[in-house]
Amino acid sequence: MPRYLSLVQIDEKSMPSEGPSPELMQRMGELLEEITKAGVMLDTAGLLPSAQGTRVHLAGGELSVTDGPFTESKEVIGGYAIMQCRDKAEAIEWTKRFLKVHGEEWTMTCEVREIEEG
Repeated sequence: MPRYLSLVQIDEKSMPSEGPSPELMQRMGELLEEITKAGVMLDTAGLLPSAQGTRVHLAGGELSVTDGPFTESKEVIGGYAIMQCRDKAEAIEWTKRFLKVHGEEWTMTCEVREIEEG
């Protein structure tokens, strides 16, 4: 079965200042338990804020290193999930459920991409 990466993109400026609510964490835990029992979830995690990250960039053979926060970016990668699904449609359905768990106070986008098997 193919594997899919769902990259969670968030606008850090629009996140609730208090972070995820206890209710959100409970709903997320229930969804993660369901997706794990279904044999779909291989790995998932949230990432620390971009202020604690570093970007390494290559252009014209030269490397540059920039510490966060990355003010030029509206959205940053806030987390990921690696899923093993029958097809892309199934990966998208699980991703939709993940996004809906967050409710109206969050602004997020997930990019779903199949992992190339080598």
